[in-house]
Amino acid sequence: MNKIIYYHERTKHHLDRLAKSPGYLDWENQPEPFRFYEGTEKIELPLLKEDPNCIYKSLYKTELCEIKKFSVDNISKFLELSLGISAWKSIPGSQWAVRMNPSSGNLHPTEGYLIIPDYDNLNGVFHYNPLLHALEKRADLTKEIASKIENYFGEGFFVALSSILWREAWKYGERAYRYCQLDIGHAIAAIRFAASLFGWKVLYLNAVSDEEIETILGFNKTQFVENEDEFAECLLFVYPANVSTVPLDFPESIVSLFANLDFKGKPNRLSKEHVRWDIIYEIAQIIKKPRTYPEKIKLIDEEPVFYAVSKYSAPEIIRKRRSAMAYDRKSYMPKDIFLNILDKTVPREKFSPFDVKVMPPAINLLLFVHRVEGLEKGLYFFFRYDKDREKLMRLLRKEFLWEKISDRLFLLYKGDFEFTAKVVSCKQDIASDSCFSLGMIANFKEIVEREPFKYRNIHWEAGIIGQSLYLDAEAFNFRGTGIGCFFDDVVHEILGLKDNTFHTVYHFTVGRHIDDPRIRSLPPYYYLEESRIKK
Repeated sequence: MNKIIYYHERTKHHLDRLAKSPGYLDWENQPEPFRFYEGTEKIELPLLKEDPNCIYKSLYKTELCEIKKFSVDNISKFLELSLGISAWKSIPGSQWAVRMNPSSGNLHPTEGYLIIPDYDNLNGVFHYNPLLHALEKRADLTKEIASKIENYFGEGFFVALSSILWREAWKYGERAYRYCQLDIGHAIAAIRFAASLFGWKVLYLNAVSDEEIETILGFNKTQFVENEDEFAECLLFVYPANVSTVPLDFPESIVSLFANLDFKGKPNRLSKEHVRWDIIYEIAQIIKKPRTYPEKIKLIDEEPVFYAVSKYSAPEIIRKRRSAMAYDRKSYMPKDIFLNILDKTVPREKFSPFDVKVMPPAINLLLFVHRVEGLEKGLYFFFRYDKDREKLMRLLRKEFLWEKISDRLFLLYKGDFEFTAKVVSCKQDIASDSCFSLGMIANFKEIVEREPFKYRNIHWEAGIIGQSLYLDAEAFNFRGTGIGCFFDDVVHEILGLKDNTFHTVYHFTVGRHIDDPRIRSLPPYYYLEESRIKK
């Protein structure tokens, strides 16, 4: 059996047993949620009071926002709206941060880095510290590197993402690698949505190898605490929206120059002790991406449909994103909002967030519709793209109705699926008490057998879909939450799938949330000096 498929099979949850995990929470060794590089120059970023003046549609249509210059102020605000803190939550005896980019269990395995050629005297390789809203300078770029980057790419800067697997493994054990990859997808989408508000676009540089990213970030010169290693995931290029052509590569000739840089900083220790889940680190090595030829990806060439208008601005929507903890079990979602939310998951060529192009589209949606005005309760299927439509319709259960609701949405089976939705999502009420829940059904076996590293990309696409669902739900006063715990094979049984040709990789649910009155909210950077706040 392919080793990637073996890992995925091994880490399935089943009705009679869950994937291997600690089984309890070792609070003494809970990983620190923030990475610091001790011994680095800290560049405190300004906190701007004013957000970009962009309407809801700007999240998806970048051209609706003015193109901003690359400056300290604009990069600071971009980081705040993508990887920064959105609020602090507290109950007596406990306080925790909520971030713009969601994370499984709020454990945040994803770390962000910037490579900036030279803007407002910002030059170098930096780690972004969201707690301090500061850049930690790991290395200066030479004039030769900065010049070569500018000549090859033009105007722009780079964001690299990495994963600390231990942060998720502490709680979730062997299944944690899946969650780390979903969180990379969330972060990619958060970066893309925030970039849109500055008139910037983002592209995944799909030719670059993981080893090359590690060289660029100096990981091979960094002494990580054992079991707290960071694994390079992806390199993104941020550039002005009026630039039509961007390279998909980061030339080896430039990468080699990073090997000579003097990288500074010692990573802080996250836990006193660790439990090493060997299969996670084995799969992380097996799945490493090699250097590949640039892959030109074609998405759907059509405009999004806006069935509904939000009263919130784009920055307001980003800032108020939260994960719902409970739903009221009675509210109905208007049909136009339901269709609006689904439409924004379609991977379109010139529209955020899928124009980052992490891979050719591979995921369609199985929907459990509970409370949507004008739609019967039932099981539905939404085709985000057309390539696998005929194949899926042949493979899925023969008794399905395939009653057309729209060009992409079909009713499979009428009836109340609340109990079913709850059961398949590890018996969690959030999957049944909402307006609808869904499973993301990926074209799986063929992709991971042909290119094993794309196991990650499949999960990134799922995370990007999740972030789109989060924001579009918030735009209309609903709330979403990702569900990483689900019974894989039960979902496949519902659909009539017999093997790993297609596989569910992530679940999600949207409804009218109930806030917990015991939890107090605090502003995101209430603890930073007033002098850093700029009008």
